[in-house]
Amino acid sequence: MTQIDGRIVGTWRLLQTKGVDDSGKALPEPYGPKPNGVVCFQADGRMYCVLCDGRAELPVDTNRVFMSYAGNYTFDGATLSTRVDASSDQSRVGGDQVRAVTFRPDGRMTLAPPRRMFGGVMQHQALLWERVG
Repeated sequence: MTQIDGRIVGTWRLLQTKGVDDSGKALPEPYGPKPNGVVCFQADGRMYCVLCDGRAELPVDTNRVFMSYAGNYTFDGATLSTRVDASSDQSRVGGDQVRAVTFRPDGRMTLAPPRRMFGGVMQHQALLWERVG
C-alpha cells in the first residue's frame, strides 16, 4: 500500500470556490456565492466528497449545482488522485479525479482541478477547504 501524506487525512468543509478563464477574468463561483460541501479523506486511502450550491433559494431559472463522488485516493504531498467508483455523475465512474493541492499557513487547503469546461466556459477552478475533524 502506498504511504499517504497525512496532512490531507480528515474531514474538511468547503469555504470558497472560484473560477477564472484563460485570461484570468473572474467567472461566477462554480457552486454559487454560498458554496456548501464536505470532503473526507480516510487514512486507509478512501475518500468521499459532496458539493452543492448552498443557497436556501435560487434565482428563477437557476439550477442547483450538485456533485458527489467517492473512491480510493493517493496523495503524494502535491497531487491528489482519486479513482472514482461512485458518483452522482456516472461519467466520472472508473476515471481519475486529479487535483493540485496546496496547504496554507492558516491550515486551510486548496484543491485545484486541471483546466476544464464548466458552465460552458473553459476555466481554472480553486476550492478552499477548512479542516473540521
